[in-house]
Amino acid sequence: MTIVGTRSFNRAERVGGQVQRVLADLIRKGVSDPRLAQTTITGVVMNRDLRIAKIYFSTHGGAHDEAGVLAGFESAKGFIKRELAGALGLRYMPDLRFYYDASFDYGAQINRVLKSMQTDDEKNNPTADE
Repeated sequence: MTIVGTRSFNRAERVGGQVQRVLADLIRKGVSDPRLAQTTITGVVMNRDLRIAKIYFSTHGGAHDEAGVLAGFESAKGFIKRELAGALGLRYMPDLRFYYDASFDYGAQINRVLKSMQTDDEKNNPTADE
């Protein structure tokens, strides 16, 4: 019986969520590479056969740190795969592919534009109190 309004998650989504949790914990506690210190895993997308994990990340330094963080992930990839293999218990360990998630940079840019518009509007249209 299916309840209306609920969404069933497929296996790839469940495994992706598990990869995200384990990887976030690894970055916080297990990986000593300083390039990954300010990194947040924003999402993991697994393909249907669980052979490829697309891992999306953001970093405190924004796109300026992207190359360094990617190099850090490549350097730690063997360690990460071993730790994930132990935690996930999958028959095959997925190929890990790392991608910078620019959505936070885009959101920050939109926020800056909106604030500049608000400041400009306040300068050009003073309130009645002034």
